[in-house]
Amino acid sequence: MALLLQLDSSALNRAAAGAVGAVIGAAGFYLLRRFWDRARLQAAREEAERTINQAKADAEVVVQKAEVEAKKQYIERQEQLRKEGDQMRAELKETERRLAKREDNLESKLDTLDTKERNLEQQQSKLNERQKTLDELEAEAEALRRQRREQLLELSGYTEDQARRTVLDLLRQELEHEQAEMVEKSVTTAKDEAARRSREIILTAIQRYAAEHTAESTVSTVDIPSDDMKGRVIGREGRNIRAFEKATGVDVIVDDTPGVVLVSSFNPVRKEVARIALERLIQDGRIHPGRIEELVELVGKEVEEEILEAGKRAAVEASVGGLHRRQLDLLGRLRYRTSYGQNVLRHSLEVAFLCQAIADELGLDGRLARRCGLLHDIGKAIDHEKEGGHPKLGADFCRKFSERVEVLNAIEGHHGDVPATSPYTPIVMAADAISAARPGSRRESLERYIQRLQQLEEIAKQQRGVTEAFAIQAGREIRVIVDAKKVDDAVAEKISRDIAKEIEDNLTYPGEIKVTVLRELRAVAKAR
Repeated sequence: MALLLQLDSSALNRAAAGAVGAVIGAAGFYLLRRFWDRARLQAAREEAERTINQAKADAEVVVQKAEVEAKKQYIERQEQLRKEGDQMRAELKETERRLAKREDNLESKLDTLDTKERNLEQQQSKLNERQKTLDELEAEAEALRRQRREQLLELSGYTEDQARRTVLDLLRQELEHEQAEMVEKSVTTAKDEAARRSREIILTAIQRYAAEHTAESTVSTVDIPSDDMKGRVIGREGRNIRAFEKATGVDVIVDDTPGVVLVSSFNPVRKEVARIALERLIQDGRIHPGRIEELVELVGKEVEEEILEAGKRAAVEASVGGLHRRQLDLLGRLRYRTSYGQNVLRHSLEVAFLCQAIADELGLDGRLARRCGLLHDIGKAIDHEKEGGHPKLGADFCRKFSERVEVLNAIEGHHGDVPATSPYTPIVMAADAISAARPGSRRESLERYIQRLQQLEEIAKQQRGVTEAFAIQAGREIRVIVDAKKVDDAVAEKISRDIAKEIEDNLTYPGEIKVTVLRELRAVAKAR
């Protein structure tokens, strides 16, 4: 127990000693910390004083620099203001000098204006005096004119109104005469110019369209290989030929002509169907009524299709659109129509192209002119079926398909049956005449053309003194060369008139023929 108490007291002593040491250590640390804080505070104060002193020194330097810079700017500004003042003074002096000069000019102009004003006053005074003199002279002239008029009225016995009417009547007559001369001259000039221009347009149209001179024509003969085949065509007691004529609506003529059977019909399409059917029957060899009816029906359908295709090709070639199927069909039927050997479809195409060429030269619608030309003879495809001329039939047919008035008038009036109401009708008339009358377009026209040229030259050569004669310009001019030694100028003029009179009396020709007589004297000498 005593040991325990001893141990407890020792421990208490150690604990007390530790507590006292801790108090002493804390007190020492506190004292040390205060000392340290005081030392830092002292250092901070010293640093602040140094910073303040440095700032004061820097501020003094900045102030000094600012004062120096301000003085420098002040000096520069004073120098700039001095220069601007000098410049303004110089400008003011220049302005003052110009104003002084302008003032001198104004004074000079004022002096000039004063001088001119004095001159104008003098001239005005002279003009007033001259006007006064003129008024006096006019008064004297009026009095003299009145006196002379009274004397003239006394001498003529007319009153003033009668004299005025007489003078006006004379003046009116002179003006009417001059007006008539001017109108006649204008009309003559216009006619000459119109004739020249029309010739140019027609020649240009002909040159722009050059068609073939030969035209396709339908044939009405069928070749027979032998006379035995003729008998087969006729058939027993003529039954084959009767069946053929009944199926085709044509007349078959079998005569003594070797190797040929003739097919005759007023309808060109029927004639073409009969010709093709007969050729196929002969090639096939099987000729009897049943085969004839079958083959004729087949060929008829083929020909109808070919007719429609021909109409379409013609419309495409002429660049004419919007045609009805029936119109195309009639156009195709024109392929089997001929006029004096000229194929009517080719003639219609040629007229269409010529119409466009003429219309283009006149500044009209070429497409409309082409349509008028293509359809102008469409009535020829039905004129054998209905009563009436082909212009009227064609116009009535196209009227059903709402063709334009210009087209209908061109179709109906291209032969002059009705008056022309549009410029396209005379164009179609001219193109139709050109296509039908040009050399070579028709078989009979070519023969007449050559014959007319020969007759022209023969008529000219029959005149006395004529050495040569040449028909030129497609027979529209005859050029005659005379012997200058036998014929003088007066006789040459008489020869030209005699030839023209002879041509008028003995020949039939379109338009006019110009007779030109050439008399040339050639003097030849040789220097040896």
